[in-house]
Amino acid sequence: MIPAVEVVDVARSFGSVQALAGVNLRVEQGEFFGLLGPNGAGKTTLISIVAGLTRASRGSVRVLGHDVVTGFREARRSLGVVPQELVFDPFFTVRETLEFQAGYFGLAKPAAWIDEILHHLDLTSKAKANMRSLSGGMKRRVLVGQALVHKPPVIVLDEPTAGVDVELRQSLWQFIRKLNRDGHTIILTTHYLEEAETLCNRIAMMKEGRIVALDSTANLLARVPGITCRVAADRLPAAWMGKVVREERGVYHLAIDSHAEIEPLLAALRLEGIAVRDLAFEATDLEQVFLELTSSRRAA
Repeated sequence: MIPAVEVVDVARSFGSVQALAGVNLRVEQGEFFGLLGPNGAGKTTLISIVAGLTRASRGSVRVLGHDVVTGFREARRSLGVVPQELVFDPFFTVRETLEFQAGYFGLAKPAAWIDEILHHLDLTSKAKANMRSLSGGMKRRVLVGQALVHKPPVIVLDEPTAGVDVELRQSLWQFIRKLNRDGHTIILTTHYLEEAETLCNRIAMMKEGRIVALDSTANLLARVPGITCRVAADRLPAAWMGKVVREERGVYHLAIDSHAEIEPLLAALRLEGIAVRDLAFEATDLEQVFLELTSSRRAA
């Protein structure tokens, strides 16, 4: 089967800055695929190349077998992209915005499908509202609608829930899951790693323009065994600081191998008279996996 997206040895430099350093990636048709990484990892640059908005310095990209340079029109018709930035035309209503977007792809105002999009994105009541009058979260909903209006088989979502309220986030994911069940390929970038863990079947983790891990979500979680212990305290015993993976406002996140380490930790806290405000244990999540994989890469 032809892959939904195929990236072969793609590199991109902006002056002396290398945004991508030889990325190879294959996303199969029907996948719900996650593309994760910190700011500056190269995710948006890669998406821009896939969408034909940026040219790669080296390598090639195909969408459903269509080269994004030599077969741009066919590749672009197969792709729907929700950008990270809020880009919109301030002179049109929500419905007009979707109708014009449909027209760019040669569709003559698909009213029924636009009505369905407005319904699923909770925009029906805003259909006649001018884009300028919408809140940031509402504008982002319209961007999602624009990406879907020509029913593309491949949908790229670049931080689609940034600045979006919890209620819409849930309804949006229900709609996107339905599209995926109907056969659409979904590629998601997000800083909400719990979303990726719940939604994505397979995940690529990027750092400094390279893919540092690529596997199924289950296999990635299995690569870092153990438990995360969350301790809220003013400090930790020095002997336990080596297990800290991050610290946020007096809350220490420790990577421990098993529950057998809990009692020695508590004993060390009691011995040094450290008051614990809160103590919790969590299974390994994608955030822990990413921290472990990138830190081991740095060490290597």
